[in-house]
Amino acid sequence: MNALTSPSALFPASGTPAPGHVPVMMAEVLKSLKPADGHAILDCTFGGGGYTSAILKSADCTVWGIDRDPDAIARGHAMAAAFTNAAGEPRLHMLHGGFGSMQDLTEAAHTPAFDGIVLDLGVSSFQLDEAERGFSFRMDGPLDMRMAKSGPSAADIVNNAPESELADIFHFYGEERHARRVARAIVADRVETPFETTAQLAGLIRRIVPSDRSGIDAATRSFQGLRIAVNDELGEIERGLTQALDLLAPGGRLVVVSFHSLEDRIAKRVMGTATGKTTSFSRYDPRAALTKTDEAPFIALTGRPLRPGDAECATNPRARSARLRAVEKRSTESSSFGKGLIP
Repeated sequence: MNALTSPSALFPASGTPAPGHVPVMMAEVLKSLKPADGHAILDCTFGGGGYTSAILKSADCTVWGIDRDPDAIARGHAMAAAFTNAAGEPRLHMLHGGFGSMQDLTEAAHTPAFDGIVLDLGVSSFQLDEAERGFSFRMDGPLDMRMAKSGPSAADIVNNAPESELADIFHFYGEERHARRVARAIVADRVETPFETTAQLAGLIRRIVPSDRSGIDAATRSFQGLRIAVNDELGEIERGLTQALDLLAPGGRLVVVSFHSLEDRIAKRVMGTATGKTTSFSRYDPRAALTKTDEAPFIALTGRPLRPGDAECATNPRARSARLRAVEKRSTESSSFGKGLIP
C-alpha cells in the first residue's frame, strides 16, 4: 500500500481501517479479549487501528490507543470522529508514546483500570509499506527504521557502531548465523561509502549471506535485528507487559500477538510467571511443589499459543508466524487455575 497523504483519508465515516491494513487473528483477538458494553480497553499498538475499530464496533466500550508513531496518532484522531457515545463524546482516545511507558501515559490521562489490554507486537504494515520510513528492503528508501521518528536511526547505528556491536545486533536480535561476516563487511565498506539507503544495505547483505532454502530474502534477519535495536523493541515489550498486568482491573484480560520467537519468548515468560507456571526451581526440585499455582494472580486463557487458521494464512501471509497468548486477572469470584481456557 502506498503512503496516504491525509490522515482523514485513512478512515471513512464508518471508522473502517484503510484498504491494505489487515489485522492478524482478529477473530481470535476479539474472542480472547471479550469486549463488552461499558468496558475500558487499551490498544497498546494502535498502528492502523484495525483492532480498535473492531473492538469499538463489537461493544459500546471505550478504547485508549497508544502509539509512538506520530502518523498512527494522526490516524487515530481521524478515526475517533466515527465513534461516539449517546452523549456525543468520543469513545476513542489517543495517547502518544511507547507502550513501554503505558503506566505513565495512562496515569497522565486519568484512565480507569482496564477490562482488556491488547498488544500486536512488531512493526506495523503501514510502516513497512512506506518506503520513506526505511523499514523494508522491498522498496528503496532512507535507512531510518525509527517508529517514533526520533532518536538514532538505522543509518546512525550502521555507520558508527563498532563491528562487535553490529555483530551482536544481527546475531541476537536477527538470529542471523552469518552475523560476524555481515558486520565485518559493513565496517569495511562504510569507510569509503556510508550507508544511506535500504537498497544499499540489503545489497551488501545479499552478497555476504547465502540464499535460504526457505525462500526468505537473505537480508530479512539482519534488517529485523537492526529494527529491533533501533527501537529497543525487546526492552519495550518487557516493560510493557509488566505494566499491562498492573493496569488490568479484576477479571481484565491481556492479549498478546507476537510474530517471532524473541517476542513470544518474553510473552511466554512474563505470562507464565503471572499465572504461576514459571518458577525458579527445576520440576525435579521438591521446592517446586511448594509453589501453589491456584493462588497465582492471573489465570491462563491459552494453554498453548493460538495460531491463525489456514484460510487466514492463505489470504494474509503476514499471519503465518503469529502466535496469540492471553491471561485473565483473577477476581474474587475466580475459582480454580485454568478457568475460562480458550479452546
